[in-house]
Amino acid sequence: MFSKSNLLATLVGAVVMFFLGYLIWGIATVDFFADHTIVNTMKEVPNLGLIALGNLIGAFALSTLYSKWARGHHSMSEGFQFGAWIGVFVGIGMGLIWYATADWMDMTGHIAEAVIDIIYYGIIGAVIGLVYQKTAAKEK
Repeated sequence: MFSKSNLLATLVGAVVMFFLGYLIWGIATVDFFADHTIVNTMKEVPNLGLIALGNLIGAFALSTLYSKWARGHHSMSEGFQFGAWIGVFVGIGMGLIWYATADWMDMTGHIAEAVIDIIYYGIIGAVIGLVYQKTAAKEK
């Protein structure tokens, strides 16, 4: 669980999560989601420290799960596939539950969020898979 590969994948994954998340939700899709938000619950100034900590914990969980899921077959494509399934869980599974229980966004917003989540977590998974591939113990 605290192997060199897992810790390095966690660190790299957390950095990518933080900056890619900012690029996607903080810059690229702000206007789109503003148009599809029903009730705005966003803070005026987000706590970047807690976002970074959340990304670190999330990346550790993803990296640990990936190491079990991949069973030693590490690659960017394996990682992307793993991450995409996480995106399906979060974006579609949880998105439908949020749509059914809260007035946060309209259906268009949730569908867009699901697609973005699948791609976002796919990229994070690919990065984690690549780190595992590059740091895996070499067979003699």
